[in-house]
Amino acid sequence: MARTDERFRDAYNALLRDLTSLEPGTGLPSELALADRLDVSRTIVRSTLGRLDSEGIIDWQGRRKTLIRKPIASDGLQTDGDAVSPDELERAFFEWILRFDVAPGTSLNVTDLARRLRVTPHALQEFLASLTRFGLVQRRVKGGWDLLGFTSDYAIELSDFRLMLELNAVTCVIAQPDGHAIWDQMSRLEAAHLELAANMADRFHDFSKLDERFHTSLWSVVQNRFVSEFQKVISLIFHYHYQWDKSDELQRNAAAVAEHLRLIRALKARDEAAAIAAARDHIRTAKQTLLSSFRRHDLP
Repeated sequence: MARTDERFRDAYNALLRDLTSLEPGTGLPSELALADRLDVSRTIVRSTLGRLDSEGIIDWQGRRKTLIRKPIASDGLQTDGDAVSPDELERAFFEWILRFDVAPGTSLNVTDLARRLRVTPHALQEFLASLTRFGLVQRRVKGGWDLLGFTSDYAIELSDFRLMLELNAVTCVIAQPDGHAIWDQMSRLEAAHLELAANMADRFHDFSKLDERFHTSLWSVVQNRFVSEFQKVISLIFHYHYQWDKSDELQRNAAAVAEHLRLIRALKARDEAAAIAAARDHIRTAKQTLLSSFRRHDLP
């Protein structure tokens, strides 16, 4: 698909999504405002409006653009970006910023970044908007986005917040009855950790996935929508930091496996005090590892 055609299709689909929230008879913004909103040229905006007019979705008469009917799913155009799921976009974006390709304070070029992440500019715009609540990005007053960055201060704040949430998760796990699914998960996780520990020299690279699986299971018992949202960003960041710094990776991962096993065994024993102590020690270690990665990469 040619680049110009792809950008037209992206813009067209983005505008369709915006129009679904409007009622018939509503007027559309100016071409300039639409170009800024969709991050495309006015030429593409005019092509988009022409297509909408020909499909009977809007009535376009000079500067007057009026919605005739709400779009339906079949009105959309297929794009290359359709192949990337929201979860894939999320992971691709975090991997991009957390591998230090950009510095805090960098202005994000939505068009270039969308092409790099294989999504539409509109999909990326919506994703960036969702990250504002985590303090990772900020929308500029006149349009565009700035990466506030993943700094050492951010890492400290995130680690401290993670500790509060993790301790709450420990308490929730302890409170679960014997027949709850979490106990079978803990047994399987214990076996997986023991297997990795026995083959650490050859498989230490596998720890990051096991770490993500362990903490996801631990947090799964917490029925709180706000916790679920923050767990997403926390797990991604701590998952990827294991890939940043390769120095002493074998030793660090072996120590983390031992810390996980200590916590799992305390949970299975319903020993809340021991589990909380184990969780505190593990998060403290993870925090120091994260900050060490920053120092080695000369990040602020």
